[in-house]
Amino acid sequence: MGSLTLTALSIGSLLAWQAEVAPADQGAADAEEGEVDVLVAPKYRTDVDLFTRSWTALRRAVAELPDEAFAQRSGCVGWLVRDLVCHLVLDAQDVLITLATPTETEPTRDEVTYWEVSTTPPAGDDPLDALVVRLAAAYEEPWLLKFHLDDVGSAAGRAAELADPDLRVGTRGEVLTVAAYLSVYVMEWTLHHLDLVAYLADVPEPPVEGLARSREMLERIAGSAFPPSFSDKDALLVGTGRRAVTDAERNELGELATRIPLVLG
Repeated sequence: MGSLTLTALSIGSLLAWQAEVAPADQGAADAEEGEVDVLVAPKYRTDVDLFTRSWTALRRAVAELPDEAFAQRSGCVGWLVRDLVCHLVLDAQDVLITLATPTETEPTRDEVTYWEVSTTPPAGDDPLDALVVRLAAAYEEPWLLKFHLDDVGSAAGRAAELADPDLRVGTRGEVLTVAAYLSVYVMEWTLHHLDLVAYLADVPEPPVEGLARSREMLERIAGSAFPPSFSDKDALLVGTGRRAVTDAERNELGELATRIPLVLG
């Protein structure tokens, strides 16, 4: 997901970021500590909290990466870590654009039906994927990518906190409520966090709450639950084709094994 429009770097905010060493989203931190009193429905509060926790954890993981990690493989076929981080910048822009695109039209999708699902894993040769690789290479230095993700990503986090949960927004020719749209991105952040840590052993994994919520949504997409023996992480990796199914797992999956991987786009 993500709009292919790069925002300009602000020189003032760039210098501030360098001086402060890319602080985490203060709005998100305040919300987690209970310092932001937002009067919203409990269900929406849950959606926002999961979005915030997942997004903050992912951005923090990127911010703490050593420079050499950006040249490592990621869990996305054909992408290095730097390419994945560039994609996250575009995702953050997509959040900002969508939350600023209200509509009066009735919702056409929710957090489950939003996804276009196929069973063919990406080959890494999609033209848009290739464009992301070129954009990522243009940054040249990892700290520039870190800065841009912190800059745009913090704004996306604040926008989610401030949005009306019942507002209808348009994206990709469809209409969702803000609450449903943020749930979509819990899945997006969680899966890409797994992609980030795929070949980086020392990087913290996604929050357990995001893993559990993403598994629940994936099971609704699949129309079937994964066996209880599957951890949330393994259900997501196997279910989306990020890891091959073992023979033992295939036996446990039964009929569901014939319907995965579920490639979400």
